[in-house]
Amino acid sequence: MELTTEFRQHIEQVAGEALTQLDSIATAAKRNLHDGRTLGSDALASVNTMTSSSAIQKLDQISQANRESYQILAAEPAIARVVVVDEEGEERTYYICRTTPVSGFQNLASYRAPVGRLASLAIGAEFTLPNGTVVEVLERAQLRPAALAEGWDSRDTVVEAEHFGPLTIESLRALLTEVAGEEVTEDLLGQLLAEETVKANIIDGVRRSVITKMGLRDQPVLDQYQDEIFRLPLDKRLLILGPPGTGKTTTLIRRLGQKLDTAFLEEGEQRLVETVATAQGVAHANSWLMFTPTELLKQYLKEAFAREGVPASDLRIRTWQDYRRELARNAFGVLRTASGGGTFVLKDGLPSLSAAALDRPIQWFDDFNTWQRNTYVQELHEAANMLREAKAPEVQSLGERLHHILTQAGDGALASTFGSLAAELPKVQALVASLKEASDGKIKAALNLQLNRNRAFLDELARFIDGLQQAQTTDADEQDELDADEEEDTTAPRTGRAAALNAYMQAVRAQARAAASKRAVSKSSRNGKITEWLAERGLTEADRAEVGTSLLVQTSARRFVNPVKRYLDGIPKRYRAFRRERQQAENWYHNEGFEARDIHPLELDIVLLAILRAAGDLISRPNIQRDIDSPAWSALQPIL
Repeated sequence: MELTTEFRQHIEQVAGEALTQLDSIATAAKRNLHDGRTLGSDALASVNTMTSSSAIQKLDQISQANRESYQILAAEPAIARVVVVDEEGEERTYYICRTTPVSGFQNLASYRAPVGRLASLAIGAEFTLPNGTVVEVLERAQLRPAALAEGWDSRDTVVEAEHFGPLTIESLRALLTEVAGEEVTEDLLGQLLAEETVKANIIDGVRRSVITKMGLRDQPVLDQYQDEIFRLPLDKRLLILGPPGTGKTTTLIRRLGQKLDTAFLEEGEQRLVETVATAQGVAHANSWLMFTPTELLKQYLKEAFAREGVPASDLRIRTWQDYRRELARNAFGVLRTASGGGTFVLKDGLPSLSAAALDRPIQWFDDFNTWQRNTYVQELHEAANMLREAKAPEVQSLGERLHHILTQAGDGALASTFGSLAAELPKVQALVASLKEASDGKIKAALNLQLNRNRAFLDELARFIDGLQQAQTTDADEQDELDADEEEDTTAPRTGRAAALNAYMQAVRAQARAAASKRAVSKSSRNGKITEWLAERGLTEADRAEVGTSLLVQTSARRFVNPVKRYLDGIPKRYRAFRRERQQAENWYHNEGFEARDIHPLELDIVLLAILRAAGDLISRPNIQRDIDSPAWSALQPIL
């Protein structure tokens, strides 16, 4: 490119001004660090001994944030220089830094602040300053400060304006050194060589930085579109797509840095932050998670966060693989644990999914979510109808009221259905409690009869059950689980007489329930094997019919005891039933090659998504969030 005298003088002026400003900012930051000029609890206590501890803690946090800002500014005083002109023709130069600016510099602004957007705008773009003044971007320089023994420099500085650029200047300091050297170069050869050196230092276009090590490329200033994304409101949900190296992760890290710095949040965003922090009891600084595909990338992310001054512990940066397992096992009980409970066992390479599920995951999820929701609503309708057909008048009356609530709600209104059902909760609980007391009394009376005949009866049953422990779960067992009263025996003992008593009660209930519904207990199931061993040592035929009828009423009524909890907790088991049904239709799944209890990671994802989507839909309603401590909605608390 042709280096005119006018152009060279302009570039030299920019370089001189920029390096002077870098030095001034860094010196001020170091001075503040050295002087310890930060608000702290010591200074505060000397002013007012009555100040609350929370105020002191807040000022200490501000003090720590200031120290961190000064440290960043001492090492990297600014990342951009922008010249703008207003409608009156008055020019103004802004320096943009990565963090909170040091005081004493009117034209220094944080990139996180609204003015920071100037660093990303194209030449000629208009921008409205916070005071309402409209300005146009005339010139822009992206700075990469470097502290050298002889003073500050900026390496590979990208400069552009309306009449030139973009240009990459390898070294601003070298540019000024060459200018000083030219004055004493009298011979023509020396002048030509000096001119050649300047040309070598100024390169047309934007030069890509050379990769010297693996890691995330530092991009202090985002482009116009990335910048727009990172400044969007706090509660905006985004999907950012693009090939590797286009700055997706950099944009998200920058967005996170800005949104965690409450000084740069809008008033509405600050209110939202305070509301969420109060509701969840989690400080805003810790109210975030970032997922990374691998452990290796996690380390690169930590380095990138450190550059932005954002503390990022292992609790904040996770791989989805680990977090999925933690959610499924500890939060939602989808995966089996050593202590029992849970529906599935996670198998990474499980050959369960067909190409259709992998190719069309949204349709696959929608199919399951619609199916499970409809299945649940259908279960409620069937339960209400069964209560309506019961012999006892008070049960019929309750069934009618429940049926009326369900038919009034119609499809797609689960939240209002749950709200209306909450009013019937005391009557449902009272009915279940009285029926259970009577049925349990009859079963225990039958057991006492056996113990009177044979004191060792429970010990013999315990030995028999120990022999069944190793047997694998069968489809028949799954049916037993679905039939059983899910609220019962949630912490069932696993060994000894207590376990034998629990197994006796379950098996006798299963037998009675089967008799009342005119079907047999599967002989291959655990309950089937125990009832076969018991032979005539259970209930009499007459008691079996009476208890079975009562148990069917209890099962139907129990569906309304805590409908929200049952809806959410039942999603994993409904998924198992959905998969079995779709397998038979050869839709979404392979028909064989895996156990009913095994689940692929992607299958686990749609189960977790269904739980979170269902709960999130309810929690988003103000009236539900307001009453979340009431029994009707308390199942949502852990998810919130």
